[in-house]
Amino acid sequence: MTQQITHHLTDDILMGYAAGTLPEAFNLMVATHVSLCDACRAQVESYDAVGGAVLDQTPGNDVSLTPGSFAATMALIAGGAPDEIRKPRSRDVVLPKPLQDYVGGGLDSVKWRSIGMGVKQAILPTSKDASARLLYIPAGAAMPDHGHHGTEMTMVLQGAFQDEDDYFARGDVEVADSDLHHTPVADIHEDCICLAVTDAPLRFQGLLPKIAQRFARI
Repeated sequence: MTQQITHHLTDDILMGYAAGTLPEAFNLMVATHVSLCDACRAQVESYDAVGGAVLDQTPGNDVSLTPGSFAATMALIAGGAPDEIRKPRSRDVVLPKPLQDYVGGGLDSVKWRSIGMGVKQAILPTSKDASARLLYIPAGAAMPDHGHHGTEMTMVLQGAFQDEDDYFARGDVEVADSDLHHTPVADIHEDCICLAVTDAPLRFQGLLPKIAQRFARI
């Protein structure tokens, strides 16, 4: 079912994904978002097409394929990946397929760790140039007031949250930079689960959040 998504990724991020220039954590965010968002998926496909056309016209791009690579690619397209690269997928309704690969299953496979006030997180294994984590925020709970040293992207997987700027529901992504200072609050009707990726530590004002930041690695 198509999600009613109103907050999308920026063109720069989508182009970076198509060009392969983003950190792994950001790639995970884009892959997760476009698995739910028809509009952004179409944008990525258009950038891929442009990139492919440029490569076709670049001299010296003749590359020989390894034995079986064409068959493996066609099997992936048909949904029948070879046994050595096929991974079991959960029928989880919260975690899109790209996230299931990192978690090793559905929501019940997430290894949550408490970071206080009912909030939990699970840090996902990605390269060190940016971090990715799942966040669980109880309904009605507020995250500490904070700013950003770099870029933070937060995508809602379950429930919703609101901050000073807008309201974000399933599939929506908030892209925050050093100009944004906010206090996200989970919608009162349902616990909120998000995917959050950052390329720099958050900037907290309060003493307790600053202390907790060292242990939570946020």
